[in-house]
Amino acid sequence: MSFISSIEQLHPPSSANTPFISMTRAVREWVKAMGLPRLAFVVVLLLLSLFASPSFFNNLGNSLDSQLLGSLHKQIPAGVGSVLLIVYQLSGMHVTAVLVLAVLCFLALKRFWPDLICIAIGSAGILVIVDGILKPWFDRHRPDGKLLALGGPSFPSGHAAGSVVFYFMSCTLLAAHYPRLRQPLFVIASLWVAMVWLSTLYVRAHWPSDILAGAAVGYLWLSFCLAGLTVWERHHLKKMKG
Repeated sequence: MSFISSIEQLHPPSSANTPFISMTRAVREWVKAMGLPRLAFVVVLLLLSLFASPSFFNNLGNSLDSQLLGSLHKQIPAGVGSVLLIVYQLSGMHVTAVLVLAVLCFLALKRFWPDLICIAIGSAGILVIVDGILKPWFDRHRPDGKLLALGGPSFPSGHAAGSVVFYFMSCTLLAAHYPRLRQPLFVIASLWVAMVWLSTLYVRAHWPSDILAGAAVGYLWLSFCLAGLTVWERHHLKKMKG
């Protein structure tokens, strides 16, 4: 992930004379860690959320999204579809909660406290952003012909957003402590996330644009959390040396 490389290039923060100046400098470093392209992306998503009407996305489902979803179902064999059904069920909230708890317990045993806090904030925050804010705002209907009993709005996909945040954040933090595991961790996580996305489309839980939007929101929240962790660790390290 190029994002991690970019935030590692930050210079240690200079000493602050007041809490306000210190906070201002921390925010500036956070902005640098995020990078201009990601910040611009945040602004675009915010404007879209504020000004795009929910009916726009509901109408979108009757055109391009509908064609893509129908074409996907025709291309997937029944045997692969059975596997995707299992993947979708394993990627649900209950199983994911167990995985999050397992990672938090591991980080606690290793006393990686900043990483533990980052995972906790990242996982809880994406739930609030997607299920508490974006889905109620857009209130988009799910596709017809769902293969499982599903309720609630569709846009953006919580599966897509949550998988990006949890799996790639876990890989990034663990790889920092165990560099030799970096490549296998990211390869396995990438394959699993791709299967999760494909499974949500196969069971007709989401439109393709739901997946794209969820992935974008998840990536931005992931970047935001990792940038904050990096800036905090640099300030904390300087205090320890000082």
